[in-house]
Amino acid sequence: MRRLVAAVLVLGLAACASQPTKPDAGAKAPPASPATGSTTSPYPPAQEDPSKRGDYTAGGLYAPHIKDSAPGEDIDVSAIPEPAVVAEPRSRYGNRSTYSVLGKNYHVMDDAAGYVEQGLASYYGKKFHGRRTSNMEVYDMYAFTAAHKTLPLPSFARVTNLDNNRSVVVRVNDRGPFHKGRIIDLSYAAAVKLGITRAGTGRVEVRALLPGEAQSLRADAAPVPAPVDTRTADIAPRTTMDTLVAALPDRPASLPADAAAPMG
Repeated sequence: MRRLVAAVLVLGLAACASQPTKPDAGAKAPPASPATGSTTSPYPPAQEDPSKRGDYTAGGLYAPHIKDSAPGEDIDVSAIPEPAVVAEPRSRYGNRSTYSVLGKNYHVMDDAAGYVEQGLASYYGKKFHGRRTSNMEVYDMYAFTAAHKTLPLPSFARVTNLDNNRSVVVRVNDRGPFHKGRIIDLSYAAAVKLGITRAGTGRVEVRALLPGEAQSLRADAAPVPAPVDTRTADIAPRTTMDTLVAALPDRPASLPADAAAPMG
């Protein structure tokens, strides 16, 4: 019986499978941004809403008859700190090796290392705000989190909008989305930062992060050149062209400065 209860809890906390409606009219002014570099969000952490317990059938979705929606006020995502990518133990809940939703089986990864995928992202909002996630935390639409079908809980990922190159680091603490073709369900705040709330979905790359990898970007991003150590530059291996040029006689002082430049 205890195993059955645990299974119901884990699978009953799947993330939103429907697209939130647009924000309500009459948006409120966002709070003032904290000082640069602050690790504290101006939005208080979400508290569990007991009214959002239950309303779930095993292997299905939470309250499918209730439509999701976005909050009525604008939020200042520049004031919300991205989560620090740190080593965390796997959650006790939400990490069953195999689970089933809507008749389809999903296999949770043993390790997030090396995971990269491109596809469609969606987001979830007010309907789930204050409800327990699959690993028994509280979903907070004002924090940078996400739901994923197979990444270990918790884990971290950088999500990049492939259409505008905006990116955000999220902490994955929930399961979903279970709509066909979607690879990640973002918190409302993460979706705002990526600029996908108007359309409801967006083309993204999801790249798992391990501690020390928070700055990892898209695979096709231009690599950052390594700094040159001028103390050892003179002993770097020479190319064939370097050797040929070094063997040339000194340039006569009467020639112009570019006369000895190699052709081509």
